[in-house]
Amino acid sequence: MKLATLRTGTTTTAARLDGNTFTEIDGYADLGALLADENWQQIAADASGPQHPAASAELETVVVDPSKILCVGLNYRSHIQEMGRELPGYPTVFAKFTDTLTGPHDAIEAVAEDTQLDWEGELVVVVGKRAHKVDEEDAGRYIAGYSVANDISMREWQFRTKEWLQGKIWARSTPVGPVMVTADEFDPGAATLRTRVNGETMQEHSTGDLLFSPEHLVSYFSTILPLHPGDIILTGTPGGVGRARNPQVFLTSGDVVEVEIDGIGALTNAMVDPVPARA
Repeated sequence: MKLATLRTGTTTTAARLDGNTFTEIDGYADLGALLADENWQQIAADASGPQHPAASAELETVVVDPSKILCVGLNYRSHIQEMGRELPGYPTVFAKFTDTLTGPHDAIEAVAEDTQLDWEGELVVVVGKRAHKVDEEDAGRYIAGYSVANDISMREWQFRTKEWLQGKIWARSTPVGPVMVTADEFDPGAATLRTRVNGETMQEHSTGDLLFSPEHLVSYFSTILPLHPGDIILTGTPGGVGRARNPQVFLTSGDVVEVEIDGIGALTNAMVDPVPARA
């Protein structure tokens, strides 16, 4: 089953995608609200609300207000190697905030304060029920499904210090979507992630090359603090980022960046000129 959050006028609603049609799931403002209901799968399957052609539907980020956005860096062997690092023994962890999220087809500002904007196509884990101190062997039961993200990174700010946070949390810089595919219909070990910039493939890699699996990450994070329905985990990016290229390549206004994962779908985001700050 494929689920999403639609923009409908001034509000949003959870919806189910069947072929080329979205069906609204009445009573649930977004996918996160739906996942908070323990019967979310049956509710989604039975939904019969207003319908919208997928081609003209306006999509919001899959979970509008997750309680946590947890992220992992250096989680593909190829990316670790291209960045000149040794394989880590534990996940490299940082976080984002809801202000960082944006829709899967929204324009993204090429910020004036950093000229080194870089792409990072990522597989996203969406938590389906409260998880606290769960074993890795059981962690799959807490995964509602999977989505796609582009962790657009401001590299100059990211590497000002040893901590990455300041280069990862710029407003409306992280699209997530277009849908969440439920865990029973997606195998993270058998899909391919592709990132294209202006039609040129920059990343193409199996999501099965993750050093720390989705189950491992759910177990690891849930050891630290409880995970809640709708929380999302960005699992890291494979090799092919702009900073690691020779010569380096960065995103600028006018570029179109796409991230696609087999079986889930694609993000397509245009980079646009920064909007002048308000007085």
